[in-house]
Amino acid sequence: MLPIDQFRQNIDRLKTLFGMHTAIRSRVTPALDPSDILRAAIVLSVSALDQLVHEVVRVGMLEAYARARPETDAFRRFEVSVASVRLAMMSGVSVDWFDAEVRSRHAFVTFQRPDKIADGIRLISDVQLWQTIAQAMNARPEDIRRRLELVVDRRNQIAHEADMDPAFPGTRWPISEADVVDVISFLSQLGETLVTVT
Repeated sequence: MLPIDQFRQNIDRLKTLFGMHTAIRSRVTPALDPSDILRAAIVLSVSALDQLVHEVVRVGMLEAYARARPETDAFRRFEVSVASVRLAMMSGVSVDWFDAEVRSRHAFVTFQRPDKIADGIRLISDVQLWQTIAQAMNARPEDIRRRLELVVDRRNQIAHEADMDPAFPGTRWPISEADVVDVISFLSQLGETLVTVT
């Protein structure tokens, strides 16, 4: 499956999750708060973008290794372990060792913040990522980058702080359906554009 196809499936899952929230909210009393479904949708939307970038970079690096894509300076500086070099020497034409090495090196890397995404894309393309994406999205690069930073900050608030407002202990930050629709729409467009320009 192509990375963009998996991304689209992930976005479709988010839309289904969002639909579940709408259906539940319309059928329950205000005593039951389904807003955590909205919070989950924001976390999963950032995860969908992160996973897309991981796969685009991995596939692109395999293509560069196979000389089916031009190598970038960052690709040529990508470090591999001695254990992987030994596997490469034993495996002949197989690129499985390189695939495993890329996965291992990127296993703890998050491609969520604009700078990290650009670092990943540099491994496969010399495109000026944020300028090119902004032009395709008819926006300014700094606006796209700032918006992504805000989405990731919101995701981190939910994922790492239980979305609690420190000024009001025991109270979660407010979230609305409009917030989630905006995030999913923005990240969906961003992911589609990223694949197109790389």
